[in-house]
Amino acid sequence: MTKTIRHRRMPNTSSRATPELFLELRNRLTGRDHAILELIWEHRVLTTHQIAAIFFTTPGKARDRLLQLFRLKALERFQPWVPVGAAPYHWVLGPLGAQVLAAHRDTTFAALGYRRTTALQISHSRHLAHQVGVNEFFTQLHAHSRRTPDAHLDKWWSERRCIRLWGDLARPDAYGRWTETTTNGQGPATVDFFLEHDTGSVTLAKVAAKLNGYDALSEATGITTPVLFWLPSARRETHLQALLGTPPFPVATAVHTPANDPGGGPAGPVWLPAGRDGPRRRLAELAATPPHAPEPRTDSAEDAGCR
Repeated sequence: MTKTIRHRRMPNTSSRATPELFLELRNRLTGRDHAILELIWEHRVLTTHQIAAIFFTTPGKARDRLLQLFRLKALERFQPWVPVGAAPYHWVLGPLGAQVLAAHRDTTFAALGYRRTTALQISHSRHLAHQVGVNEFFTQLHAHSRRTPDAHLDKWWSERRCIRLWGDLARPDAYGRWTETTTNGQGPATVDFFLEHDTGSVTLAKVAAKLNGYDALSEATGITTPVLFWLPSARRETHLQALLGTPPFPVATAVHTPANDPGGGPAGPVWLPAGRDGPRRRLAELAATPPHAPEPRTDSAEDAGCR
C-alpha cells in the first residue's frame, strides 16, 4: 500500500496583489512594520531571531507580527535545510510590501528595483549563510544598544550600498557606525568601520589580500576607517594576524564563536588590533585611530532603512 504524505497547507503568497489588498496592508502597517520592511529590503534577508532582537521585546511577539505580515503578503519566508532540527524562518520582502515601501518613499515600484524572483534568490544562494552572518553581527549590536542606554548603532549600510560607493576600490560586506560611552571617562566615542565577515570558506591569503582594496581606497580618498575581520575560530585569527602584519591603516580582528565572547558580542572587548599583542579592545575603543574622511552624501530616503 502506498502511504499518502500530507503536507501542511501554507497561505497562498503568490495570489494576485489587488488594489484592495494593497490598501488593506497600508492601513494596517505600523511605524515598526515600515522599519522592518525597510531593513529587510536593504539587507536582503533576516531571520525571525534577528527581527525579534532588533524590534521586539519577546520572540513570541515577533513571531505573531511576522505571521500577520506574511498573511498580508508584505513578507515572504523560507526555511533552509539543516541536517538536524529545523532552521528558523528567513524573511524577505514580498511584492505587496515592496509596493508599500515604494509608496512610503514617494517613488515608483519600478524605481525601487524590486523583483520577486531576485528577492527569493537568496533562499537557494550559496551566499545565504554569509549574508545571515553579516546581519547577525549588526543584530548583536542592535541588541546590545537596547540593553545599554549609552550605546547606539548609528549606521548600517549593506554590501550593495558599499559597492555603489566604493566598489571600484574596496568591497566590504557592510559599513557601520557605532557610538558608546567608554570607560576612559571622556564621554561617548564613535567609530566608523568596514566589516569583513569570514566564514572560513576561502584561504587566509585571499582574506588578507582584501586589504589591497582598502589601501587603494585610503590612497584615493584619505579614508582611514578601521577594517574589522570577524572570524570563525581563534586559530584562524592567529594565522590571519601573522599575515596582516602592521597595516598602514587601522585593522582589527575578533572571533565570533560564543566561547570567545566575554560579553557584549562585537561591541565588547573582543577586538585585537593588527600588529599588536593586546590588550583586546571594545568596538568603541577602536575610535582611537586617525580620523576618517567625511562620509559620502546619500539621499535621506535611501538612508532610512540602514540605521
